Amino acid sequence: MDVATIGGMLGGIILIVAAFVLNGNNIVGLVNFSSFVIVIFGSFGAVMASNPLSRAFGFLKYLNLVLRVPVFQNKMELINQLVQFSDNARKEGLLSLDDSLNEIEDDFLKSGLRLVVDGTDPDVIKRILYTNLDQIENRHDDGIGFFQRWAKIAPAFGMIGTLLGLIGMLTNLEDTASIGPNMAVALITTLYGSILANLVLSPIQFKLEDRHKEEMQIKEIMIQGILSIQSGDNPRILEDKLLTFLPPSDRPVQDEIGV
Repeated sequence: MDVATIGGMLGGIILIVAAFVLNGNNIVGLVNFSSFVIVIFGSFGAVMASNPLSRAFGFLKYLNLVLRVPVFQNKMELINQLVQFSDNARKEGLLSLDDSLNEIEDDFLKSGLRLVVDGTDPDVIKRILYTNLDQIENRHDDGIGFFQRWAKIAPAFGMIGTLLGLIGMLTNLEDTASIGPNMAVALITTLYGSILANLVLSPIQFKLEDRHKEEMQIKEIMIQGILSIQSGDNPRILEDKLLTFLPPSDRPVQDEIGV
């Protein structure tokens, strides 16, 4: 479970409610079922209309990616693994990698090395790998775009609720008792729309973007490693090439010569 995501959202909501209560207001004043329905279900209906049905009803899949901490392969371990594959391939030939394929858990890396072992043309391997990478990126963009659109739409439905509240107030001006409740609906709905967009939906979008960036970098390391193994690069050169993907602070310290 991603504590940062859940804690950030809950913490933000708690602080907003606390600020309202500390000003001497009753917490009940922040609760309005009509406003909730307008913002949540109204905005979801709009975003559902702008997306394929399968994506709209499958948004929980993307939400699950945000709420759990992904287990990406450690980059340094991946680099060491690829360097070892390169060393084995230079010493024993590319076919020697066939025995190691069953130990690889990542399907992307496994399929790429399988192409190398099968003697596939380098240009074909590169084209297949980057086509696969493009498809992964497109699927990620679908989830990111879904929450991005929802975040843009939510405040608009807050304004719709505000207009409904004002209309209800203006049509019943003679009933002074209804002015307060209608005005409350108008303002609370705007508040709900802003909270939903800025404290829930936009953070989910940004979190998905971070997950995407991390996975794309790992896949790029795999591609560069696979292509270098296929071309027979020196393992030391391969290691130096792959280490450029890491920030200097994460790179291993090279022993000084003569020490």
